[in-house]
Amino acid sequence: MRPKTSRIQSELKQKRPFRSRQQETAIALLRTADVVRRRIARVIETGGVTLQQYNVLRILAGAGPEGMPTLEIAGRMIEQTPGITRLLDRLEARKLVRRERCPTDRRQVMCRISDHGREVLRKLDGPVNEADHEAIGSLAAGDLDRLIGLLDAVRREVE
Repeated sequence: MRPKTSRIQSELKQKRPFRSRQQETAIALLRTADVVRRRIARVIETGGVTLQQYNVLRILAGAGPEGMPTLEIAGRMIEQTPGITRLLDRLEARKLVRRERCPTDRRQVMCRISDHGREVLRKLDGPVNEADHEAIGSLAAGDLDRLIGLLDAVRREVE
């Protein structure tokens, strides 16, 4: 039997029941994502970058020395952003990334992480790993596997 008031209802101080179990689940998912995002963002911001900037640096670090085109970076972002160019402008101004036009296709801009950008990531590695563990560490390995599978199924259905 379902509890009269769910935890998400209590957290949101909602008196009336949700329209459906699906609505309750979607709201619980959004609330959970926000809580985890804010926790990890606080840690990342100690490195002087935003969560989105950190995401770009991680993507470029994984791309290796050949770098990656701007639109490819945008497609790999955890949170999609229409302002990838402005995001890269800010990172370049801080000398965390380098950009240059592709010699074979002038429409394409290649982006690479700088040594300074790698250093920012290196300093954040431990604290971010710790924040990940604090955010999700209470779940057992089997629960993590099930949660990942459920989240994959939700994204697959929505996308």
